Amino acid sequence: MKRDPTSLVKPSKGGSDDNRYNEAVERVKPKAVRHLLLIRHGQYNMSGKSDEERILTDLGRKQAKLTGLRLQELSMPYTRLVRSTMTRANETAQIILSSLPAIPVSDCCLLEEGSPIPPEPPIGSWKPEPCFYQDGARIEAAFRKYFYRAEKSQERDSYDILVCHANVIRYFVCRALQFPPEAWLRLSLHHASITWISVMPSGRVILRALGDTGHMPPDVITSS
Repeated sequence: MKRDPTSLVKPSKGGSDDNRYNEAVERVKPKAVRHLLLIRHGQYNMSGKSDEERILTDLGRKQAKLTGLRLQELSMPYTRLVRSTMTRANETAQIILSSLPAIPVSDCCLLEEGSPIPPEPPIGSWKPEPCFYQDGARIEAAFRKYFYRAEKSQERDSYDILVCHANVIRYFVCRALQFPPEAWLRLSLHHASITWISVMPSGRVILRALGDTGHMPPDVITSS
């Protein structure tokens, strides 16, 4: 349910009608919480000329393994894992999955890395790719696909794992918290870090963790 429940109920005329109105609102209100765990891929070979060559480094594989073990320790009832179709995200997801119970897995090209929106303040070294405008629309579409309050038919809290990229996650955080999305480049995320966002039944959004790497020793933590 992406709309406020009150928008689905005929407005009250007052008096005794208020009770029927309140009961109707309660019937369509969501009850479950949607948790989204956003995982950045591990360190990868940045010198690769194509996506297929930008594979995880040995350190990146270790980072992904540690994050998989952390998710295992948290022991949440994970609902599914969705991964970006880029090689480094796919590899990271596969390593994470080796530490988790069997859960549904799917690929989503909307989660691929890109330049979501011109940053503010402008950064001299930042230059958007030629497909900048396509990236922005795609990443916004990804946000709308995954960030919404639970349907009223959802009875239990859900825990979705999204394995994707720093720019995508930073944009998601800004959009979810209703911060200016142009601020996305002011956030920094380490490789294989965990960002945890909850969408409450009321539609309120809670950022529970941003770029968490507390499960990694200091010599394993990298961001580029």
